[in-house]
Amino acid sequence: MKLLSVLFFAALCSCPWPAVAGPPFQMDDPDVIPYKNFEFYTFTAVGSSPGETDLAAPAVELNWSGVRNVMFHFIVPAGAAFPSDGPATFGLTDSEAGIQVRFLDETKHRPMIGTFTMMEIPTGNPARGLGAGRPAWRIPIWMQKSIGSWTLNWGGGEEVSH
Repeated sequence: MKLLSVLFFAALCSCPWPAVAGPPFQMDDPDVIPYKNFEFYTFTAVGSSPGETDLAAPAVELNWSGVRNVMFHFIVPAGAAFPSDGPATFGLTDSEAGIQVRFLDETKHRPMIGTFTMMEIPTGNPARGLGAGRPAWRIPIWMQKSIGSWTLNWGGGEEVSH
C-alpha cells in the first residue's frame, strides 16, 4: 500500500500542467452557464459488464441558458451494444433532457444552491440493447461554496427508474 501511495504521489507531481475536470460529470454543481450563452460538446462513453459492452459514440451535448439562472440541457447519443452471446447492434440510444436551476447565489456565509433535474428519454431500441425502454429521472440538490482558491461541491438526490 505504501508503494502505491508513493507511485500515485510521484505521478501527481510529475504532471506538467494543472489537473482540470470537465464534462460529462456523474455529479454536478449548481452553477449554470452565463445567461444567453451555450455549450456544445461531443463525447464518447464506454460501459462494460460481464455480459455486454456498450458504447455511446458519437454523442452530442447542448447546454443553453435562455433564462437567467436556468440552463436547458440535451444529450443525443448514437451507440453500439456488443453482447457476449450475440451480434453487435448500432443505432440511436436513450437521450437525455434536463433543466438546471440555481435557487440561491453564493454569499460570504451561504453556499450556492441549485438542482439539475434530468430525464433519460427512451429513444433507443431496448430489444437491440440500445436503451432501457422506459424513462428514468435524476432529481438532485447541489451546493457549492468557495473558500479562497478552493471550490467545494456536494449534494445528493434520487434516481427514479423502473
